[in-house]
Amino acid sequence: MDPIHQFEVTNYFVFAHIGGAELAFTRSALFMLISLALIALLMIGATGSRAMVPGRLQSVAEGTYEFVASMLENAAGPEAMKFFPLVFSIFMFVLAVNLIGLIPYAFAVTAQIIITVSLALLVFLTVIVYGLRHNGVRFFRLFVPSGAPVYILPLLVPIEVLSFFTRPVSHSLRLFANILAGHITLKVFAGFVTMLSAFGFLGWAGAILPLSMTVALTALELLVAVLQAYVFAILTCIYLKDAIHPGH
Repeated sequence: MDPIHQFEVTNYFVFAHIGGAELAFTRSALFMLISLALIALLMIGATGSRAMVPGRLQSVAEGTYEFVASMLENAAGPEAMKFFPLVFSIFMFVLAVNLIGLIPYAFAVTAQIIITVSLALLVFLTVIVYGLRHNGVRFFRLFVPSGAPVYILPLLVPIEVLSFFTRPVSHSLRLFANILAGHITLKVFAGFVTMLSAFGFLGWAGAILPLSMTVALTALELLVAVLQAYVFAILTCIYLKDAIHPGH
């Protein structure tokens, strides 16, 4: 089967037609709702009846909370804790959809560029709106590197402006490309196993290597799923720091 076929977005039912576009409930929406439901069950269910000696689920929930809080405070300072709900929600959502996407026959939500771009634009617009509201014109100090000689500022400022406005591109493409490439590779090696197994005993023997590679790649993709959620969240923290303390 075509390894790209797994990323096809299926419409389950259509709500309405707006112009020439359909407003539909899709396979992507279904897996996002499943992810949100699981996150809610973990965070609400595990902490609803808190115990002095936490159980496994409570330990996971509290550990995740403390991990994100520590990451945000270390990256952007204590003042950034007002953005904790945003960063925590992004981290948990990306982590959940990445992990669920590794389940056979599930859907890799973050392999859809529209999803990663939407998340990146949410962070980007938050930085701009809060930065301008909190700092006023001082927000534009972000584009003037501190300590840089005045005579090279005409060169540095356009570079800084371009770098700032390309943040959503790199922020979204990094997550999208890693998840997409990993799932395609897994699909290709899994396809080799299925294809070789159809040739009897010799085929089974030949399928040992691609099967081993599939298992190894699955373990690697599990690491990538967690790592990419962390990278997306830590970049969010770094960008928020620029909104809080521009020019530092």
